Amino acid sequence: MIFIKNGRIYTMAGDIIENGSILIKEGKIIEVGQDIIAPLDAEVIDVEGRMVTPGFIDAHCHLGMWEEGIGFEGSDGNEMTDPVTPHMRAIDGINPMDISFEEAYQGGVTTAVTGPGSANVIGGTFVAIKTYGNRIDDMIIKNPVAMKIAFGENPKRIYDSQKKSPMTRMATAAILRDTLFKAKTYLEKKEKAEDPSKMPDYDIKMEALIPVLKKEIPLKAHAHRADDIFTSIRIAKEFDLDITLDHCTEGHLIAEYLSKEGKPAIVGPTFGNRSKFELQNKSFDTPRILNEAGVKIAIITDSPVIPLQHLPLCAGLAYNAGLPEIEALKAITINAAEIVGLQDRIGSIEVGKDADIVIFDGNPIKDIDSKTFVTIIDGKVVYKR
Repeated sequence: MIFIKNGRIYTMAGDIIENGSILIKEGKIIEVGQDIIAPLDAEVIDVEGRMVTPGFIDAHCHLGMWEEGIGFEGSDGNEMTDPVTPHMRAIDGINPMDISFEEAYQGGVTTAVTGPGSANVIGGTFVAIKTYGNRIDDMIIKNPVAMKIAFGENPKRIYDSQKKSPMTRMATAAILRDTLFKAKTYLEKKEKAEDPSKMPDYDIKMEALIPVLKKEIPLKAHAHRADDIFTSIRIAKEFDLDITLDHCTEGHLIAEYLSKEGKPAIVGPTFGNRSKFELQNKSFDTPRILNEAGVKIAIITDSPVIPLQHLPLCAGLAYNAGLPEIEALKAITINAAEIVGLQDRIGSIEVGKDADIVIFDGNPIKDIDSKTFVTIIDGKVVYKR
C-alpha cells in the first residue's frame, strides 16, 4: 500500500481537497479525502502541500511509432503502400523501450492513446496504453480504442507522389465511403449466414472495421481545416458511426456548428510552426473558444510532433490564452478519458480507479518551472525526483 498525505489534491471529480490524503492498494485508489489514517504497513509519501493530480492523458499521439533519433528504422507509423489499411494495429509497431516513454512519465503523462499516422485514408487501430513498461501487451488499457481515418493534405500529398488515388479531397471521401459500404455489406452477410458455407470469405480489412460499425470504437478523424472537419462529420452521419474530431485546428472558426453536432474535439498540436497550408489558422485560442461554445475538448501533443512530456505545457499555453485553469487540467485528464471511453479507469482521483497519480512541485499549467516530484502508475512509484 501507498499512503499520500498533506496534498493539494485536484481530483477532477469535485472540489480541490486541501491537506488531503490518498490510499492506494493493489494498483487501485481505495480512499480519498481528509483525516484518513495511514495503515501501519503502508509506504507513506508526505507531499508537504504539493499539487497532486491524476496522471495526464494524451488522447492522440504516436508514442513509440516513430522512435527517437533513429530515422527510417524506427519509423513504423504509416504503411504508405495502400490508402486503405484498417488492419494495421498500433500494438505491432510500438517500441515501449524507446526513451520517449520514460520522458513521458517523468513529465507526468501516464496514459497515451497512440497509433498510426495520417498518410492513409484509413490508417489502422489506435491503442490506449500506460507509459510505463517493457512489454506492450502488459501496458494496454484498451485495444483497439479507435480507428484512424484522415482527411486533407496528408493523404493527397502521399498518393499524389505515387500518382494514384486519392489525389483530391473528393477521392479521399469516396474511398472512405466505398470501404465503409463494403464493410457494412460484409458484416450483414456474416450476420445473416446461418450455414457456415454461406459465410463470406475472411477479409482482414473488413474484420477490422466491424467494431466501428457496431459502435464499439469510434472513427478517429484527422481533420485540420473546417471543410475537412465537416466532411468527417457528414460521413459519420451517413453510416451512423461514432467519431472524434482530432486536431480540429480550425474548430474555433466553426465552434457554434460543432456545438450543435455534439462531437468532442481533440485539439492540437498547437505549439510549433505552421508547417503546411491547412495549419494557417492554428491558434491557442481554439480550446477556449470551443470550450465556451460547449464542445468537450482534450488537448494533445501529437507526439513526436511535440514531445509527450510537454503535454502540460500545451495545456498551460491554452490557459495563457484564456482557457480556465480547471478546464485546461480537464483537457489532459478527465475530458481526455471520457472522449476515448476510459473514464471508468483513469482521468480522475476517485475510489476504484487506477492509481495513476502525479505530484508536482508547482502548478504545471501556470508555472513552466514546475517539476514532477513523483509519478505513480498502477499503484507503483515509477519516478521520484
